[in-house]
Amino acid sequence: MTAIASAGPARAAFARTLPVLVGVALLLTGQLYAVIPMFGSLAREWAVAPSAPAWLATAFSTGYAAGFLLFGPVSDRYGRRRVIVAGLAATAVTTALVAAAPGLGVAIGLRVLQGVTAAAFPPAAFAYVAERFDPDRRAPALAALTSAYLASAVVAQVAAQGVLAVAGWRVFFLASAAGFALLALAVRRVLLPDAPAENAAGSPFAVYRAVPGLLRTPGLPPLYLATTTLLTGFVGVYTGLQLAGWAPGPLLALRATALPAIVAVPLLMPWLARVPAPRRAGLGLLLAAAAAGLTALTVLTSSNVVGLALALALFSGAIAATAPAMVETVGRWAGAARGTGVSLFTFMLFAGAALGPQLAGGLAAAGGFAVVLAAVALVQAAGAAIVLVAARRAGAPAGR
Repeated sequence: MTAIASAGPARAAFARTLPVLVGVALLLTGQLYAVIPMFGSLAREWAVAPSAPAWLATAFSTGYAAGFLLFGPVSDRYGRRRVIVAGLAATAVTTALVAAAPGLGVAIGLRVLQGVTAAAFPPAAFAYVAERFDPDRRAPALAALTSAYLASAVVAQVAAQGVLAVAGWRVFFLASAAGFALLALAVRRVLLPDAPAENAAGSPFAVYRAVPGLLRTPGLPPLYLATTTLLTGFVGVYTGLQLAGWAPGPLLALRATALPAIVAVPLLMPWLARVPAPRRAGLGLLLAAAAAGLTALTVLTSSNVVGLALALALFSGAIAATAPAMVETVGRWAGAARGTGVSLFTFMLFAGAALGPQLAGGLAAAGGFAVVLAAVALVQAAGAAIVLVAARRAGAPAGR
């Protein structure tokens, strides 16, 4: 039994809690995407190849993914609120250190460290929503959180591009560090206190004993594999867009037009939730594959910014609809080991994010943005096939 499970029926105040969690998600995951508009400035300042700063996105994603394996199980043991507050405080420090990086090599190491501390939030937050929110509020709350993680790709890139134009990249990270410190105080105030850790006297590695069982659970291993395709494609598309050489104005517009599609997903959740979560995840990945293919066709046949923006919005909306369905499926299939199950999910999610910049960098150099998009379409289609087959084998094609 986890510490939270023994806390009784206390429920979080939806309207008071969710905006704070969404704010953390936007700033936190935005740290991955914020470096994308900085590639050119960083390459010039540090005298490296134009694609070399893409390693800063990969470094953060790698640390972020690795941290999930630690903090999801730790939050099962010590409580969601404790882990989230401590993680945000630590991230304020590591983010300030990134702002002081003197060169690319040091910056890569600091970004890994920043990713590790930032990883305390997502698995603990997902588990907190599943345990503390009223049942009828959980699906829209999960959709809001996952949409915030994806919306951060747009918000952070737009914000970073704006700050870069007037104050430089270091100011962005210093401002982010201050934001994390303030959010740590806000989270401590709005989240319900953790129950006493009933199993704190046991081995600190006891929470990891659930991992072998999770990997034997029907459907979960292939679902984890398919999870990597979500952000491999999403981060790859936006990295490829940056490397495609668009002027700042159209580039800003192409980033910003995806935001309405992402924001619309939580609003549509009452209708989307009528489709069983495993099937919804598979169909969402299929739609993402089709949208990536449509975007590639648009790039090849015209330079129309409006058409490209609409295709990118469709792609982003499909990813935004898929992510909460996958979280919901993992949480349900993981059972009592929800925190550990979600931590494995988020590990695989951001392992995919670590691959995205390298995929885009290599393919963009070889064949341009259209080749990146075609590869993403194939990756998303493979993910869809894996999810739908896993759901059938797990006996969940028609159930929830």
